[in-house]
Amino acid sequence: MIEPADLQVLQAAECCTPLGQPAMSEDDARTTASVFKALADPHRVQIFNQLATSDAPVCVCDITDHIRLSQPTTSFHLKKLVSAGLLHREQRGTWAYYSINREVIARLRSIFDLKEEVV
Repeated sequence: MIEPADLQVLQAAECCTPLGQPAMSEDDARTTASVFKALADPHRVQIFNQLATSDAPVCVCDITDHIRLSQPTTSFHLKKLVSAGLLHREQRGTWAYYSINREVIARLRSIFDLKEEVV
């Protein structure tokens, strides 16, 4: 005879696919959320895209010209991206140069590394 508790387990198994094991700790989830929060602005996405397609660090003056914002506003957005760990900042004399933090990109890529279903 099937007990009521056993019936609930059977019903859950029939209608739902169980969740996989959590692949991310709470700390990693908070860090990742801060990265997404930093990218939640169209200007920051443009900046990030410009730097991602560049082979070398880019001067803040070129970034400012590209996104057509004032220098203080551009610096504000760059500071947010650096604080989130998305960018590296290098001072060269009076100019700051920015580049993508490739380690963060690899971590973000792993979030979307979905397991493919074998048919």
